[in-house]
Amino acid sequence: MPAPTSPSAPEAARPGAAVADSAFLRACRREPVPYTPVWFMRQAGRSLPEYRRVREGIGMLDSCMRPDLVAEITLQPVRRHKVDAAIYFSDIVVPLKAIGIDLDIKPGVGPVVDRPFRTREDLERLRPLDPDDVTYVTEAVGALTAELGATPLIGFAGAPFTLASYLVEGGPSRNHEHTKAMMYGAPELWADLLDRLADITAAFLKVQIEAGASAVQLFDSWAGALAPEDYRHSVLPASAKVFDAVAPYGVPRIHFGVGTGELLGAMAEAGADVVGVDWRVPLDEAARRIGPDKAVQGNLDPAVLFAPRPAVEAQARRVLDAARDLPGHVFNLGHGVLPDTDPDALTRLVEFVHEQTAR
Repeated sequence: MPAPTSPSAPEAARPGAAVADSAFLRACRREPVPYTPVWFMRQAGRSLPEYRRVREGIGMLDSCMRPDLVAEITLQPVRRHKVDAAIYFSDIVVPLKAIGIDLDIKPGVGPVVDRPFRTREDLERLRPLDPDDVTYVTEAVGALTAELGATPLIGFAGAPFTLASYLVEGGPSRNHEHTKAMMYGAPELWADLLDRLADITAAFLKVQIEAGASAVQLFDSWAGALAPEDYRHSVLPASAKVFDAVAPYGVPRIHFGVGTGELLGAMAEAGADVVGVDWRVPLDEAARRIGPDKAVQGNLDPAVLFAPRPAVEAQARRVLDAARDLPGHVFNLGHGVLPDTDPDALTRLVEFVHEQTAR
């Protein structure tokens, strides 16, 4: 990992020696590990009965703005599953809400924006994110790092393209028609929109790092809707700007998208240290596309966890076999934990991966 080099960059909270030497951070740095580390996207979520209890009657965005609740939810899968990293409980639209964008997360739908972005005048609604806008994040991360001990905390944010798609479409979209219409038909407006979102995203990640997060993940959930050339020309520069902005902190940077098998090489060029892979591409092939200087993360199909235990273990072994010769591998799912997943299946999977890979 690059060491902090910019004298003007704020200091991040330094991880303790035990955190820095954790299997997760060692794998991200492509160093030898005692076993393959495991964590799951959406590990803190509806698959856990304890999560459903503490969230009962509390809206998603309200949950993300209560430091005590964020800390409790983030810790739940660490306690239950003994995963090797915690991921900060939040949502990718939190920084947009924090700067005053009128949006809400509707159950069963997802983020919905009251007035979609369609014109240059709409850009004026995207003011810079100030740390004072998200003091609850700083408070929650501080509480978590104190509680987690030797377990690393991963901060995260939504990538500029995915945030832009929500803003332009007004919510989740299957075809991204308004998004692509702007990208193709108003390329200067599109570039300016992504550039502003890159600054907001970078600021949100910096808040988490400075409060104590020891790695960050950039989620580009919708990037798989793009052709490789469109990604390179119209999306990659903004994602690279985010990764460049947090590079001086020296924490591992993870990049993940869904359906991005054809984009893996370009996503690696954006500047992450670890590239996440969904279940559609075997990890050894994904590593070939990504290149030799990155760690990989993934990539068990989340639906496999609904199969009987022997089948889950057989599929997990396939992932481990594909990753056997890779210098850095973080075991994860190829997307988030599905809401109806049996939590015991996740606990057993963590144990299985640890046992199978013990050095």
